[in-house]
Amino acid sequence: MIVNFLRRCWQAIPSGIVCLAVIFALFGYIASVMGTPNMLNTIMKTAHDLLLNTVFYLMGICVITGALGRLFVEFGVVNLLEKILRPLMRPLFNLPGVASLGAVMTFLSDNPAIISLSQDKRFSSYFKKYQFISLTNFGTAFGMGLLVIVFMVGQGFYYEPFIGLFGAFVGCIVSTRLMQRAILKSYPQYAEENACNETIVVEVEHKEEKTLFLRILNSLLDGGRTGVDIGIAIIPGVLIISTLVMILTFGPGTDGYTGAAYQGVEALPWLANKVDFIFRWLFGFTDPHLVAFPITALGAVGAALGLVPNFLTEGWIDGNAIAVFTAIGMCWSGYLSTHTAMLDSLGYRELTSKAILSHTVGGLVAGVTAHWLYILVSLF
Repeated sequence: MIVNFLRRCWQAIPSGIVCLAVIFALFGYIASVMGTPNMLNTIMKTAHDLLLNTVFYLMGICVITGALGRLFVEFGVVNLLEKILRPLMRPLFNLPGVASLGAVMTFLSDNPAIISLSQDKRFSSYFKKYQFISLTNFGTAFGMGLLVIVFMVGQGFYYEPFIGLFGAFVGCIVSTRLMQRAILKSYPQYAEENACNETIVVEVEHKEEKTLFLRILNSLLDGGRTGVDIGIAIIPGVLIISTLVMILTFGPGTDGYTGAAYQGVEALPWLANKVDFIFRWLFGFTDPHLVAFPITALGAVGAALGLVPNFLTEGWIDGNAIAVFTAIGMCWSGYLSTHTAMLDSLGYRELTSKAILSHTVGGLVAGVTAHWLYILVSLF
């Protein structure tokens, strides 16, 4: 009775008032600690430094990996990988063999690549409905994988990112399987219904023969252009989310609050200290500041990567953290900001909550797997 009364009271409050209350509470708290001028200067300087030193660096990686990915597509490397991975699909993910193509494509680009692929009726005709819907979780777990690994290697870590890759693989199995189970529990009929019931007409394309040089050149330029698009797309996430997370993560400078970049109120480390034993046991984090990475990866993996250089400068990161960051960064890869749009494009918006819950568990499993595998590898 009381709960229903409180719910009705909450629903009666205009959403605009709630929004203003949250914004004023958050920035009022930060300003009370840092001072309003210092807060505003820190926000602008942090965003500016992230744009110049992190976003453009990530964009450079996006261009290179985009070009490499398109080159792989042009010369059949993707098809080769798909054939190698195909036998793993049914026993591990309960998906048709062609789903491996989706894993490769999202690994080389980003989460939405699986949706572009699913729009192909020839591709979707291999799936039952429950399998087809679970592609959202399956593809997201590999999104921007190449970018994450290359970025971590660029920070001076070489085998740890590949431990994280294995962790993301395990997390993907858990997320995909949980999603399939949740779908069948709500819609048992989807186990027998085909994702595509239309007759597939195979069209024969007559492509103009191109020289080897032109094929290489076109692949590199087209792939690089795709990389630029991804690089531009991550700017809002890095500048907005990373700036806010950093203000909530870092503390004052040696001279106190001066309005310099990367100063903050240390709210997240304070909260993490209250449950430090959980993150230490699950992920092996040795510093409470590190919890900022998985929190940021919920919304945007590009923004989460933007935290790493500063964490390295502060000396908070070790090899275990890189392995866990890679696993969680790949498996989650901003799923909170993409799952809704992806399921909406597939036409199953009502299953969004199930997809998010399944993927949350999968990401946690990915991080735990990477942590314990890193400990095992370190023994040798």
